[in-house]
Order: sequence, then C-alpha cells, then structure tokens
Amino acid sequence: MLNNIFSSIITNGTFTGTEFLIATITSILCGIVIAVTYGIKNKCSKSFAITLVLLPAIVELVIILVNGNIGAGVAVAGAFSLVRFRSAPGRGQEITSIFLAMAVGLATGMGYIGVAILFSIVISGINLIFNLGKFGEANENHRTLKITVPENLDYEGKFEDIFDKYLTNYTYDEVKTSNMGSLYKLTLSVVMKTDVSTKAFLDDLRTRNGNLDISLGRRIDSLDTL
Repeated sequence: MLNNIFSSIITNGTFTGTEFLIATITSILCGIVIAVTYGIKNKCSKSFAITLVLLPAIVELVIILVNGNIGAGVAVAGAFSLVRFRSAPGRGQEITSIFLAMAVGLATGMGYIGVAILFSIVISGINLIFNLGKFGEANENHRTLKITVPENLDYEGKFEDIFDKYLTNYTYDEVKTSNMGSLYKLTLSVVMKTDVSTKAFLDDLRTRNGNLDISLGRRIDSLDTL
C-alpha cells in the first residue's frame, strides 16, 4: 500500500489522457488546499489565492511537456516564478506557499499523485497549526510610541520618569522635525508593563508635551519580507 503511494502513474515519460486528467485534477485540488490554508490566518488577495490554485497545474504541464526531464522543468518553472517577484519583495509565507505549489506541480507532473496529496496535506496542516498557535509571534506588549513635542521643549530627560513607570524597556528609533521645524516628532520602540493603563500612560505624556499628538500602536515588523 505504501509503495503505491510513492509510485508514479507515468512511466518512461509517456502518459495517457486519463493520467493527464488525474494529474491535473490532483494539482488543482492540492492548490485549493494550499490556498485555503494560507488564507485562514493571512491577508490573501483574490489574485494571490487564484495563483496558488492554478500554479501546481501550470508547473505540472511544464514537467509533462519536457517529458519528465526534471532539470529542464525546474529551469522553465523557475523562470515563471520570477515574474511574481519582479517588482516587490514577497512575505515569507507568500514565498513558502508558492514554492509549495510548485513542488506539488513537480510531483504531479512526474506522476507522483500520492506524494503530491500527502505533501500538500502534511505541510498545509503544519502551516495551519503554526498560524493558529502563537509560534513566532512577537510579544503583545511591544508597541511603537510616537510623541510630538514643541521645539522649545527639551525632550531629553523629559519623559524618562513616565517611561520607567509604565514601560519595561524603551529605545529611541527616530527623531525628526516637522511643521517648518516648530515641532519634533519622536518615535520609540517600547515594551509596556503588564496590566498598566494605556490611557493613564497617554494622559501622563500629554501633560509633558503640551497636549500635542501622541500615538501608541502595535509594532509594524518588516522582517517578514524576503
């Protein structure tokens, strides 16, 4: 039984219409599994979801047309994949999902239907478990703090006592001027203490910066870009 799963339905680089139909249907079904799994906990556009569904079938056709020559197939499919990233970098999971879809297409193109199905289910399942869990997530208390101060306010040492009261750690990421130099905008990476009041924190800061703009939000982490 196990040997049948890991055996190919295509022999000597030749295939019948039935075998081609089985491989194509399997590719599309596996693509649907990959797309659905990716979209559960990730922002997924309609275009990208359709790409994940159709990519295995496209790669499968490439492999079949080169008569099972895996080297030529990978070269051609690799050239196709470069189109996706020609202008903008992709997120880690986007690239992983595309490579998974290509791997499934390679497997079905070589006739390894069982391998394609098993690999799609196992990898998509692991991906789903990690996405639903908190694996690799940043600390919820990590925030980005932005404070606007007037030019006549010496911000150095002005807020440290408040920071010590509400934060466990803070670092100045950026200081820039705005409004023709009449204002300073401070950007800090901060770690909030557990069970402290965000409102009280902002209220204390407002008393020091002349009630100008203050924002406190979740950190936007760009490290996911490849």
